Amino acid sequence: MDMKKHLAFLLFSLNLLPVLAQVQLDPAMQDYLPANTSYNDQIPLPEDIIGFVPGKWHVSHDKLIEYMKALSVASDRIQIENRGKTYEDRGLYLLTISSPSNLRNLEEIRTNHLKNTTSDQIDNSTAPIVVYQGFSIHGNEPSGSNAALILAYHLAAAEGPEIESLLNNTVILLDPSLNPDGLQRFAGWVNQHKSDLVNPDNYDREYDEVWPGGRTNHYWFDMNRDWLPAQLPESQARIATFHKWLPNILTDHHEMGTNATFFFQPGIPSRTHPLTPKMNQELTRRIGEYHARAFDKIGSLYYTEESYDDFYYGKGSTFPDINGSVGILFEQASSRGHAQESENGILTFPFTIKNQFTAALSTLEAAQGMRAELLNYQKDFYTNARKEAGKDAYIFGDATDANRTKALADILSRHQIKLKPVNQDFTKNGKLFKKGYAFMVPKNQKNSRLLQAMFEKRTEFQDSLFYDISAWTLPLAFDMDFEEQGSLDLAGSMSDMEESPRVEKSDFAYLLRYNDYYAPAALYQILSEGIRAKVAMQPFGLSDRNYDYGTILIPVMNQEKNAEELEVFLKNLSKRFNINFEAAPTGLTSGIDLGSRQFRALELPKIAVLIGEGINPYDAGEIWHLMDQRYQIPITKIDLQDINRKDLNKYTTIVVPATAAQKMR
Repeated sequence: MDMKKHLAFLLFSLNLLPVLAQVQLDPAMQDYLPANTSYNDQIPLPEDIIGFVPGKWHVSHDKLIEYMKALSVASDRIQIENRGKTYEDRGLYLLTISSPSNLRNLEEIRTNHLKNTTSDQIDNSTAPIVVYQGFSIHGNEPSGSNAALILAYHLAAAEGPEIESLLNNTVILLDPSLNPDGLQRFAGWVNQHKSDLVNPDNYDREYDEVWPGGRTNHYWFDMNRDWLPAQLPESQARIATFHKWLPNILTDHHEMGTNATFFFQPGIPSRTHPLTPKMNQELTRRIGEYHARAFDKIGSLYYTEESYDDFYYGKGSTFPDINGSVGILFEQASSRGHAQESENGILTFPFTIKNQFTAALSTLEAAQGMRAELLNYQKDFYTNARKEAGKDAYIFGDATDANRTKALADILSRHQIKLKPVNQDFTKNGKLFKKGYAFMVPKNQKNSRLLQAMFEKRTEFQDSLFYDISAWTLPLAFDMDFEEQGSLDLAGSMSDMEESPRVEKSDFAYLLRYNDYYAPAALYQILSEGIRAKVAMQPFGLSDRNYDYGTILIPVMNQEKNAEELEVFLKNLSKRFNINFEAAPTGLTSGIDLGSRQFRALELPKIAVLIGEGINPYDAGEIWHLMDQRYQIPITKIDLQDINRKDLNKYTTIVVPATAAQKMR
């Protein structure tokens, strides 16, 4: 072959390369993706890993994560990390998606991004914007997590200047499942009830999930109310990620009733929390214009500003608003399975996925188009917060319960709010704050607005109607003394906290005050070891100490453990639950003596909790979690429909939770 023919053949071959490399997409998959976009054939499609095109079945959490791991191996645009485990030991995975060059310098980008919140001198002209996209915090609202499959594929495989520009200018934190246990539970239900001929009749069993449903996590908590308290492992992982990055936009993908269409924020204007800057809502409105254009293009109906509120900062779409970000709620009409009849025709699962994917893409388009404005808004938010912050401090504490005080302190610490123990006992407005039992929280700190939102007592509202929670002053939620103005002169260092819990050695008896949060947990362990214990039915005094009703008495004599073994056991218990055991050197007291019949013998409890249809799953789940995780007391869950077939005489205690209430959306 001469040189001319060789060059002609080479050019012809090169011209064929884009055609030969073009991915052959299943029509169902093609329908999700933007038109006129080419994709890298080296990146696996979802069906290559999970076995089907998203929408045919509901993806289970294990298959969802299997695909995300495969993408992270195949694509240099994706990093994946496991931030912990759910109660069912499922991983809490996060994908970080950006250009390869950004990922190589990710820590430098993150560090510089955080400087935007601590200095008003930062130049944002070339800095990447950070977007956190979270899916399906309610497990039975699965279109979000299923759309995450499509979104991750698109971001990993799309080719051309448009995607390259997006990735160069954006760091995307993709949380494919905010509720792994709930998603798994719901996917199992609808998949096992799906017919080959999909039946859209909403009376079908597929669309009538059994109690408690897949909305909640393992312990039946609604995790979309846990962004502020951050009590659950799933919440703590995402809160840690949020504060690690402080994203500029956070999206929260939900579902609503089948007869609706698609909602995006802003919500009802009169139901926005006054601490949220007006510019936040203006930016939300402008981002909404991107969503509107995207939905107009595909012909999907939508609405905005007619529903939902932006008030409680413990929800995913509102928590960002008090942290210098823009939170956005998406609500897609739910097929609650594979297809349902609705006022708008047959609502199919693939259609719900497409809408969620469309909103995810329009968010990224808005982030890139409004990058400088959003970065400058975040900078101004923290600059203004520094100017507004007070110079004094909040004080909080329970003078009788160090563990309850610490529980509130732990919430603040998770949100990177700085606090200091008090360095001495003092009284303010009749409230006793004790060293070792109280904290000062300086108002002049970076997260001052979040702190204010946690501690303020708000009693007047522009709008008297609420979709959700309207008051949540955290110290009051803990039934704890607090003051809004305290002097930092009384603040000390961590060394001023009470020393390690102690056991005062006794040859006669030990006393456990029952006002500590973990006293029930300790008492159960005592009784389960066969150690005799009694409870005081009257107050009494010993030396210079006064003891209240409910004080636990543990005699040393006539126990299965000898005096030394009992001391060692109580020391281990004291350390485990951070509680004190006080010595009683004599049985002669002021008030009832220790041998009085007013000390009643205790028996090891055997507890049953009623669950099932007719019972509020949130209330039942809270009881289950309290006993199982906090108090470590085993319980038996008995379904109401089986109660006539059970011998309830074997239980010392039967707990009846609240009856079923209207489910929160």
